[in-house]
Amino acid sequence: MASYCLYLPSLAVFNAKTAELICHHQVEINQSFPKEGWVEEDPREIMQSVYECMERTCEKLCQLNISVSNIKAVGVTNQRETTLVWDKETGEPLYNAIVWLDLRTQSTVERLINKAPGRNKNHLKHKTGLPISTYFSAVKLRWLLDNVDEIQEAMLDGRAMFGTVDSWIIWCLTGGRNGGVHCTDVSNASRTMLFNIHSMDWDPELCRYFDVPMEILPKVRSSSEIYGCMVSCLGDQSAALVGQMCFKEGQAKNTYGTGCFLLRNTGTKPVMSEHGLLTTVAYKMGKDEPACYALEGSVAIAGAVVRWLKDNMGIVQSSSEIEKLAAAAGSSYGCYFVPAFSGLYAPYWEPSARGIICGLTQFTNRNHLAFAALEAVCFQTREILDAMNQDSGVPLTQLQVDGGMTSNRLLMQLQADILCMPVGKDLNNVTLEIRFSLFVLLCFVLCYVLYAKMKRCVSMFEGQKEASEAKQTRKALRECSTPPRLFILPYSIVRNAAFNY
Repeated sequence: MASYCLYLPSLAVFNAKTAELICHHQVEINQSFPKEGWVEEDPREIMQSVYECMERTCEKLCQLNISVSNIKAVGVTNQRETTLVWDKETGEPLYNAIVWLDLRTQSTVERLINKAPGRNKNHLKHKTGLPISTYFSAVKLRWLLDNVDEIQEAMLDGRAMFGTVDSWIIWCLTGGRNGGVHCTDVSNASRTMLFNIHSMDWDPELCRYFDVPMEILPKVRSSSEIYGCMVSCLGDQSAALVGQMCFKEGQAKNTYGTGCFLLRNTGTKPVMSEHGLLTTVAYKMGKDEPACYALEGSVAIAGAVVRWLKDNMGIVQSSSEIEKLAAAAGSSYGCYFVPAFSGLYAPYWEPSARGIICGLTQFTNRNHLAFAALEAVCFQTREILDAMNQDSGVPLTQLQVDGGMTSNRLLMQLQADILCMPVGKDLNNVTLEIRFSLFVLLCFVLCYVLYAKMKRCVSMFEGQKEASEAKQTRKALRECSTPPRLFILPYSIVRNAAFNY
């Protein structure tokens, strides 16, 4: 009888012996924007999506004549910094989840930086690996404690529980108010700014700095052990790193989703960035195993720029249309786009920056804007990859990619051209979520043997010497011995202008 492994909330089931994908189901979760810069999700809807995925996937298993009793392992992955507080007595959320790219905490961040010696935003980096930024959970939690009466009351009564999305899902699925497990894993904890990445535990000094009571924090566990009915938990970008089989020091992947996240495995010792990158815990494969770390470059807006062009501007009717429009133009013709809708993340960490489009002429049309939007994603990736190469001292020679935007072949070709290196993606277009299912499988069989034997079909995008006049700039870039300054300079000038808003 075959055994199967399950991933939540976008759900996939794999055969535990062959790694064959049996079935999967996904549900989109709505985001709300109650004020400028605010981004929220409904915690109840998050859980409803989990239950719906479970029901639909079980139905699909039954249609395949597979009993759900054969499922032997369940795991969860999640948006890492998205922050929730709920009532442990009623089981109800006390406020909407504040999403990772939310900007409402900018004044909170400024206040926290003002009390740091020398107003240094990297004051806590030696413990956390992170700058003080709107991105991370501690400042979102501080805002909730300062501004939501229900949370303040629950705190005084000892009813409040804090967690990222993984903690909320695990607590609900393991019993909720009737004995649910309140925990998180090291990869998620390392994104809160309350976690010491050296001692691998919550840090009392950090909690005092943010004035967060430690009793509301979840217990920190490894990425691979039993939490109630679960056997594994991992933040989404760490899951993608594992799913790309980047287990060796120096291996890296880039995920193109709402944002863009480049992670490079640095082994069992944390590498502190000198060039604006994050030092984060990648994974810990068991409570008695050493933690593995990564350097990370985070870009807030990647796929979200396409959604903005569709929903806000009406330039495209669907996300897939942008490739056709950009291909029709063949070039941005001097139009540059810096989509700093949530400020600028790595390597600048400037929340006050705002988006800018320039270089417009009477000739510019929506095709050129579409091309400029795709180029913007590639330019931002180039900037964080350059920073990563400087920090590591060993330049990458090839980049593995995943995420929804990688289905855009023009984007991948542009990325290869701008990076001056091959970019490789699975021809199967395996999603980040399904990759995490492989991590669950890995935890279940407790070995790397199956992963090592898996055959991967990879599509490679390499710099090509195109003949069209519209692409001569990229051709010059590839043939230049020192291409970064030649190609990035115009974008850098525009990007610097975004700081002046």
